[in-house]
Amino acid sequence: MNDRIVRPAEAATITGLSLPTIWRREQAGTFPTKVRIGQNSVGYKMSSLQSWMDSLEIVTAENVKQVAPGAKRGRPRKIYQGRG
Repeated sequence: MNDRIVRPAEAATITGLSLPTIWRREQAGTFPTKVRIGQNSVGYKMSSLQSWMDSLEIVTAENVKQVAPGAKRGRPRKIYQGRG
């Protein structure tokens, strides 16, 4: 089988991740490693990307974490404390 080499920009398109996220996951060891294809160029083996995507957990009704109803996300509002 001829394993195609995918450049980082195309890997981002295929996986749906941004390039910085791919870099962070590479550093953490949770993303396939790059292969050198030239002196100044790297890429990913398509088969390693495919096997990584196949290993991801599929979202089902049983494994979804429910958020509390009415819960607000983000930072809490700052309370103004005026000078008196």
